[in-house]
Amino acid sequence: MKLTEIIAALGGELIGDDREVACLAPLAGAGEGEITFLANPKYRKDLDASGASCVIVREDMQAAAARDGRSLIIAANPYLYFARVAALLNPAPVAIGGVHASAVVDETACVAASAEIGANVVVGARAVVGERCRLLPGTVVGDDVTIGDDTTLYANVTVYHGCVIGARVGIHSGTVIGADGFGLAWDKDHWFKIPQTGRVLIEDDVEIGANTTIDRGALADTVIRRGAKIDNLVQIAHNCEIGEHTAIAGCTGIAGSTRVGARCTLGGAVMMVGHIEIADGTHIGGGTLVSKSIKKPDNYASSYPMSTAKEWMANAVHLRHLDALAGRVKSLEKRLAAEPASSTPQQGKEQ
Repeated sequence: MKLTEIIAALGGELIGDDREVACLAPLAGAGEGEITFLANPKYRKDLDASGASCVIVREDMQAAAARDGRSLIIAANPYLYFARVAALLNPAPVAIGGVHASAVVDETACVAASAEIGANVVVGARAVVGERCRLLPGTVVGDDVTIGDDTTLYANVTVYHGCVIGARVGIHSGTVIGADGFGLAWDKDHWFKIPQTGRVLIEDDVEIGANTTIDRGALADTVIRRGAKIDNLVQIAHNCEIGEHTAIAGCTGIAGSTRVGARCTLGGAVMMVGHIEIADGTHIGGGTLVSKSIKKPDNYASSYPMSTAKEWMANAVHLRHLDALAGRVKSLEKRLAAEPASSTPQQGKEQ
């Protein structure tokens, strides 16, 4: 694609020749016919070594990036512009309408003619599959499931009965939507399983990574709001709600009936207890244990800084005695408070 074609589609300002680029590449390793970007000044050192035909930069980096044989695209947000170029050069596959001979589609299901139903796919009774959907090999869609237009379920996705998936949703391989929530009641000497009668509702423009599980509600529904982005290996328990445009990184676990607000970010391996609320616009660092509601949006973290094993063991010895140490401090404070104040020496007299 020529640079003028990219500019016409995405905006920006072209500095230099109208070159043709075939793919994107990292700044340091890019070569002839490739386009790259510089968003973080700490990678400025890689500019001189880069052989890219074009670099996407901010206006204040134009002079540093310019050199003979290289074109520039000036953009306010080079990283976002790079992402859009990536989408332009790598368009998503288009659905090839039709049902594979090995697929099993219930006669009561409603599947759009433009939808692609891959090998060994199962579509249950009364399910609805929208226009231009792609159900890739091994996917199972349960009874009474509704899937909106232009949604892709990658290989071996399972959607349990009654769940609702919006338009332009992407769900990656191995993910399970609508399995039973972990609802149990203790009955004298054993657990009694509570029927999980809710659903999972996934709104438009959501993306869900591989091997993630989102449980159905016990009574009400588990809800993933519009534009949310969920990484691989995430567990979202029953009756949770994930707000619009919230991003959740891999290995995060969210216990039941927790509400995460809109435009939040959760780093990798965040753990949340159940029945709490997280305010809109909250950012939580990786490895944080969230044990209570967060009412005020801010940046939160509780992970302990990494240290050598020797340093960690030395600190752990003291941590074991923190309660005793706190007791000693309180005792000393009481003793000091009880003592009479010492007299102040009169000015000018020797002691």
